[in-house]
Amino acid sequence: MRGFLTVGGWTFGSRLAGFIRDVMMAAYLGAGPTAEAFLVAFSLPNMFRRFFAEGAFNMAFVPMFAKKVEGREDPHGFARDAFNGLGSILLLVTLIGTLAMPWLVWAMASGFVGDERFGLAVEYGQIGFVYILFISLVALMSGVLNAHGSFTEASLVPVLMNVIFIAAMLLADWQGWDMGMTLAWTVPVTGVAQFAFTWWAARRMGYTFLPGLPRLTPDLRRLVVIAGPAVLAGGVVQINLLVGRQVASFTEGAVGWLSYADRLYQLPLGVVGIAIGTVLLPELSRRLRAGDTDGGRHSFNRGMEFALLLTLPAAVALVVIALPLTQVLYERGQFDAHDSLNTALALGAYGIGLPAFVLHKLFQPLYYAREDTRSPFRFAVWSMVVNVAFAVLMMPVIGFLAAALATTVSGWVMVAQLWWGARGMGEAVRIDDRLKARLPRIVAASALMGAVLWGASWLLADALTTGGLRYAALAGLVALGIASYFGSAYVFGALRPSDLKTALRRQR
Repeated sequence: MRGFLTVGGWTFGSRLAGFIRDVMMAAYLGAGPTAEAFLVAFSLPNMFRRFFAEGAFNMAFVPMFAKKVEGREDPHGFARDAFNGLGSILLLVTLIGTLAMPWLVWAMASGFVGDERFGLAVEYGQIGFVYILFISLVALMSGVLNAHGSFTEASLVPVLMNVIFIAAMLLADWQGWDMGMTLAWTVPVTGVAQFAFTWWAARRMGYTFLPGLPRLTPDLRRLVVIAGPAVLAGGVVQINLLVGRQVASFTEGAVGWLSYADRLYQLPLGVVGIAIGTVLLPELSRRLRAGDTDGGRHSFNRGMEFALLLTLPAAVALVVIALPLTQVLYERGQFDAHDSLNTALALGAYGIGLPAFVLHKLFQPLYYAREDTRSPFRFAVWSMVVNVAFAVLMMPVIGFLAAALATTVSGWVMVAQLWWGARGMGEAVRIDDRLKARLPRIVAASALMGAVLWGASWLLADALTTGGLRYAALAGLVALGIASYFGSAYVFGALRPSDLKTALRRQR
């Protein structure tokens, strides 16, 4: 519990800052051409970053580096070689990506061709693509810090990025600068700032990273081999994102609607899902190595209980009060009622899939702890097929909403495959009596909360659209939802005060 709360707390701070950034962007740009062009341009370096940073590279680098730290096998030299090797590849990727920006934008959003969004996206992309160089090296240095147990500095990096974006938009509004160009130039500025901060933190720990010629050492060769399957899995995820962007790009404003809806549903997904994935994997790995089947089963079941306890009510709320959320949080300035309605539709579609994406984080450690990376990759490929087929076939029927619903449908298909594949893992993954007893109670409490929220939102409909009163109305709606859920969860027996006391007592 303490591990979940610690990691989730830092993630919450980052998501909250990012949400404030997006609220301001919605106010200044709405879901118009400039906003859509910037969102596509900014997604390009972030897409490649998932290959070179948080994705393939770091999944292979961090375990190898941690082992060298533990065995005192020249971790400084290995980190330096990895830094120089990754840096040389990133320089080449940055150069090629900047020159090939028109083709990259076409691949992301061919619906932009023929209007001003395409030219703006190309220009913004060429300005900001260098961000991939800085943020990927930041991820490597953050891995070094995390391996030494220093989590705070690495956790502050995404918060720093969002704070700089917020300051840049305020400055642009004050000085009368072009908001689109301001956001585009802020991208590389944030990359430099994050790099400088993380470089300084690593130097304090004794790691000084300076540019140098790459060396293809045996360790780096092994690193490349290990990272291979992760690259393939990352490619599947990016294809899903590309399909969603392509579908949305054919409806004016849809890229913005999906992005703003994504920010809201990413809050519970990030806080709960990332916390579970970060804490559960090492816990399960330790239990398996020790042959502690009962302990592994207990960890898995408590992780699922914790996930569903928070995720199911969040999913219900995102569906039931999607429109009040988007109206109050986004509707101002250039973001009008039409934008609120369409963002709410996308949010509701994402909300249905929220439990699936959190359960991904729960089931995947079962495979990774057993060093099985092939099965999740195979499942991801089938999910990708479902995502593409659903999005393409349903686009003529429901338009941009096909992209959001395709993400949800493929998410549940992925969960079904992960669950089916885990059946042969023995007692360690079987549902225990406590979870069997509490799951129906969690569902009942969530359903009751949904009914309360639906009735309250109907009664507060006028207040939710009235000036400054709407903020108080939404706050009251949220407070009522929280109280009704946890109150009914306690009455139904889905949650007991003794659970938290026991968890904290074991930590002590």
